[in-house]
Amino acid sequence: MSGYLSAAEVTQELGISVSTLYSYVSRGLLRSEFADRSKRTRRYPAEDVQRLKERQEMRRNPQKVVDTALHWGTPMLDSALTLIDGGRFYYRGRDALDLALRESVERVAAWFWLGEEREAGALFAQGADTLPPRVEAMQAHLAEATPMERFQALLPVMALEDPAAYDFRPRQAAYTGARILQSMTLLALPTALKRRSEIRNPPSRVSPILNGVREGGLCVSDRGFIPDGIAARLQRAWVPGPPQAAALLNAALILCADHELNVSSFTARCVASAGSPPYAVVSAGLAALQGVKHGGASDHLEALFREAGRPEQARAALAQRLRRGENIPGFGHKLYPEGDPRGRLLLEQVTAAYPQAPGTLLALALAEAGEALLHERPNLDFGLATLCAALDLPTGAAIALFALGRTIGWTGHAIEEYQADRLIRPRAHYTGVLPAP
Repeated sequence: MSGYLSAAEVTQELGISVSTLYSYVSRGLLRSEFADRSKRTRRYPAEDVQRLKERQEMRRNPQKVVDTALHWGTPMLDSALTLIDGGRFYYRGRDALDLALRESVERVAAWFWLGEEREAGALFAQGADTLPPRVEAMQAHLAEATPMERFQALLPVMALEDPAAYDFRPRQAAYTGARILQSMTLLALPTALKRRSEIRNPPSRVSPILNGVREGGLCVSDRGFIPDGIAARLQRAWVPGPPQAAALLNAALILCADHELNVSSFTARCVASAGSPPYAVVSAGLAALQGVKHGGASDHLEALFREAGRPEQARAALAQRLRRGENIPGFGHKLYPEGDPRGRLLLEQVTAAYPQAPGTLLALALAEAGEALLHERPNLDFGLATLCAALDLPTGAAIALFALGRTIGWTGHAIEEYQADRLIRPRAHYTGVLPAP
């Protein structure tokens, strides 16, 4: 069920009368809007209808609803951040795919946290050219670690240097989120993460995000990025030379920013609800993200790309995995039966920018083989792996991008929880041995 339903469709779906429908609207249980003002017909959001159906099911069979709520089931928490509907997703009502192509990651962060992208100038003006001395000293011992390992090891140390992080007012928490995001960007830049080789296939044409100059906020250069913005810094450290790759990195960060109550964001909300500061919230999110059923799938995708090696071996590599009964990562998503729009957009953008890069050609071959064998389309994990392969980024870059982007989401969820001022504490349905009478 997606989009909108007519009054007749709603009454049939819920098994109610028209008068009951109007009662639901008057009580605020069901929103309505004009479908055709000339005929004064109205339409009703399908998500509201679905919510009412689940309430009906709860009354009829409460245990069934509770049992499935934590597994892609009934919505558990109110949130004004991300909507997934009709094969698309939206940040505070704005199409995330459009934002990925037209806005900087800083402006999207400001929009996500405070509902006003022009706040980006103030939030990120504080800059972050260096890390605290204590963090710099510790980082010297982690030169060979992956970015994720550095994030997890050094975020608690950075928290010690930032007492303002305990101010949970929305704007102040957003400032803390900006400091965390900028510092994590610096942690991802050491020379140990420089590219292994130069890309010998320059872009044939630039991504749409590079076209034109936009007014307002941070996007003021002819490439759409401030000189020391997050995407530009990553590009200079990871892909020296022409700045076209900054557009792709920027888009990837925005597409990774949030995805409703995924496991890391739910974890982040729980931690924030306990009154923990944003550094602890992000650290908790990182711990969940690294799991192989979440962002950690990128490690398996990197292995798959290495295993295939060349485009002509892509189908054989997937077939071998199927014969061995192994999971093939990077395809399908339960919320997108017609294909993950994040993976699709990244694949399209990378192909347009670097059509002849070896990593691009390999990714396209794997995507074609995967769709043929699995009947599923590439998801976000595959899109990130494609980007990293095309730009020849080192191991660990894909999940680092995921973590940097998702830090925006974790911070936004924390701000909502600080304002809600409640403790997330579900009850367990006990299935163990009963005590003696």
